[in-house]
Amino acid sequence: MKYLHTMVRVTDIDASLAFYCHALGLEELRRYENADGRFTLVFLAAPGDSTAQVELTYNWDPEDLEGGRNFGHLAYSVPDIYATCARLAENGVVINRPPRDGRMAFVRSPDGISVELLQEGEALAPAEPWASMENTGSW
Repeated sequence: MKYLHTMVRVTDIDASLAFYCHALGLEELRRYENADGRFTLVFLAAPGDSTAQVELTYNWDPEDLEGGRNFGHLAYSVPDIYATCARLAENGVVINRPPRDGRMAFVRSPDGISVELLQEGEALAPAEPWASMENTGSW
């Protein structure tokens, strides 16, 4: 048995790609559009690691998506959690659970999917503005 990917449904493919690729830093590996089925699949992965993929499923016909928090979360290790959170914030992403401890943060995708960010190796020393930043919303 081999892990392939995790699928999340998205309501706006452009906003989702801006979040997952531009802000978070994932890379698009491949895309499949099915006109008859009226959907698009986009497969993403962290740079250099195509073994753990996220499949964004975009159904062309509008639908209500609920329960992003019920999904659980995606998790990625990052080399510098403060730099990653700063890049996300610069791209308009709310840092729902700031990395006050230098170790862990949470953000949400445009469709409410929680994404956990974990510092590679040991936690970084607490630093501002993160150390005193409050949680925002749910994560």
